[in-house]
Formats: sequence, C-alpha cells, structure tokens
Amino acid sequence: MTAAGFLEGRRLQMARGVLLQCIMGGYPESRFYGSDDGDLALVPDLAQLHRLPWSQQPRALAICDADEFSGESSALSTRGQLKAVIARYAARGLAPVVATELEFFVFAPNTDPTQPFRPPVGLDGRPEEGFSAFSISSNNGLRPFFSEVYACMAALGLPRDTFMHEMGVSQFEINLLHGDPLLLADQTFLFKHLLKEVALKHGLTVVCMAKPLAHTAGSSMHIHQSVVELGSGRNVFSDEAGQSTAAFRHFIGGQQAGMADFTALFAPNVNSYQRLFHPYASPNNACWSHDNRAAGLRIPASSPVARRVENRLPGADANPYLAIAASLAAGLYGIEHELEPSAAIQGEFEVPPALSLPCTLHAALDRLKRSQLAIELFGVEFIEGYVASKTLELTSFHDEITPWERRVLAAQA
Repeated sequence: MTAAGFLEGRRLQMARGVLLQCIMGGYPESRFYGSDDGDLALVPDLAQLHRLPWSQQPRALAICDADEFSGESSALSTRGQLKAVIARYAARGLAPVVATELEFFVFAPNTDPTQPFRPPVGLDGRPEEGFSAFSISSNNGLRPFFSEVYACMAALGLPRDTFMHEMGVSQFEINLLHGDPLLLADQTFLFKHLLKEVALKHGLTVVCMAKPLAHTAGSSMHIHQSVVELGSGRNVFSDEAGQSTAAFRHFIGGQQAGMADFTALFAPNVNSYQRLFHPYASPNNACWSHDNRAAGLRIPASSPVARRVENRLPGADANPYLAIAASLAAGLYGIEHELEPSAAIQGEFEVPPALSLPCTLHAALDRLKRSQLAIELFGVEFIEGYVASKTLELTSFHDEITPWERRVLAAQA
C-alpha cells in the first residue's frame, strides 16, 4: 500500500483463504476457510516495520498479524499460533527462549528446472568444487554478495552470531542470537527474504530447499530451545547445583511425544523427505542424546545456565513461525503432563520403532490428520486446513512423471 495510506492507519484487508494458499497458487475447498471466504485484517507490528535497504526505490516492509475483525487472531495464522504458544508459557510464569540455525545454498541462476543447480562463478573466475567446508576463505569468491548481506542485516537490526561455510557445495549457515521466539521467527523470515532479494541483485540464486542437490548434505533449520522463569530469567532446565531438572526431562518427553505427529509441520514439502531419507546430519528420529548429531533431539555441550534442547528435525524450508510453535508447544505439553523421556542414546544406535518418524509427506500428513495432540494444541480448523493445502501440493507432485522414471523405467519389460 502507499506510504500515505499506511501512515493514515488505513486498514488493510485480505481474503481468509490466502492463509491456506498452496505453493503452486491454488486453494483447497472453501469449507476449510469459510464458505464466504471473508476478509481478515492485516494488523502491522510496528516493531517489525523496516525500510528495505536493498531497494533502490524507497520501500518498506511491515510484518503483520492476520486478525479477525473482532480483534482475535485468526486460527489459520502461523504467527498467531506462535503467539498463543508463548502466552501459554506466560500463564505458567515461564518464557521460552530460542535460537535458529539456518542453512542455505547460493547457486548460479537456474533458468531450466530440469537441470541441476550449479555453484556460481566466484571472483577467481571459477565455480566452487566443494572443498571449502568450514574454510575461513570459503566465501571470498562471493564477497560482494555477502558484504551486502551483512550490511542489510545491520540495517534491518538482525544480529548474527556466527556465519560459516557448510558441508555442501556453496552451502552456508547463519546462527541467529537467542531470544524471544516471536522475534526469532520474525528475524528468520526477514533473513530468508533478504537473502533472496540481495542474491537477485548480484545475479545469484539463493535456495532454501531442504535437499537441492543429490549426494550432498541438505539444509536444516535447527531450533535451540530453553525455558526461563518470568522475572528472574532463571533457566528452569538447571537447578542451583547446575544439574538438570525435572522440567528439563519433561520438556524432552514432550518433544518426543509430538515429534512424529508434527513431522509434517517441520518437514512441509515433498523435497523435505529427500533430506530426511539420507539421515547423515539430518536425523529422522525422536531419540535424544548429549551432543550426538545423529539424534533428532540433541543436548549441546554447554554451561548449566545455557542448558538447552536442539530440535534437529526442521528443514530450511519450514515455516519458522510454525516450526517454532510446534516444537515449543510439544515441550510445554511435556512439562504440563510431566512426561518422562526415553533413555538417552550415545554412539552408534538403532532407532527404536516407537521413536521412528514418518519418512514421506503422505505418511506425515496422515499422521498429522489423525493426531489428537495436534488438534488439542493448534485447533481443528488449523490442522484440517493445513493438511488440505499440503495434500493439494502432494497431488500436484504426483501429477508429474520425473526424469528418473523416464530414464530407468522406460526400458523395462
């Protein structure tokens, strides 16, 4: 909208069905969002009003809440769902604290989607060959791009902890500083948007797919989680002697109880399961461990004040609001019901059947659709609408015949 309209406080409205628009642009049946498809109000969060530093024409972006005209948050809003989870913690005198780690690939433009992604040509005139994992000079070939990324992050008030080259060819990771879950979800969303826009200016393509390249590690969005007391800020996962608490165990127990039911929220696309099917550093299980990256729930080595639970299941393609909401809701459910976790695992291990997760989008959606826990925590309207939208996407995928099928199966008798 125009700056004048925004400053006048003009209400911006949007059809309710847009919140269930699938990634191809279509919509599920109107019964999932109200047969009238009436409007919602988009209410800007003025703390998330930003001048866009990469735009030559003066432009601004405001993150908005999707609210009913009565003032209540729409049940279909993922940002609203996260705010509701945070409120449930506050009602118990608690506040969750999270940090996200986001991995992504930087590629050359890909104008033909039937062809694989290729690394870009760097300042040295050559594309990366894949020998730069964790190298201190690994992003020098993309220095102009990353310099503008850093400058735009500073302009948007996005503090960064560490930035590094990851294991894949032209794959990178950023760790955002821990803080309020809603703020971190906003920052993760803004960072992904920033990456895409700055990349276009530099003739590059940033891809946040979970598994854009075969035979290469996928991209995750790990979520680090702790819980503190409101007021004192004390980490309830550690006692005065620095030992883990019952709340810590119960939080893990809740994570385990919800992980299989919520897999479709952490891994929302067909491609998500390409990453989870090859589980090296992408664990597709609900096991937990002290500092073992093969576990879906990892307890990083830390001081007692920083004791936290890392959910390693979400991919870079996950909706940050929804993934954080689902993970925190499961943890709070465990605290409320005093759920005990399984025994911790260490070293090489086989995943017990009870801790295995759905390995396809079809199986994950079926599990979510039947989950009473998901309905209890997020409401029937949201779960049914989400499943309906994702089922449209899955159907669209199955409407196409892949190059593998033509290459391998065409010659079969």
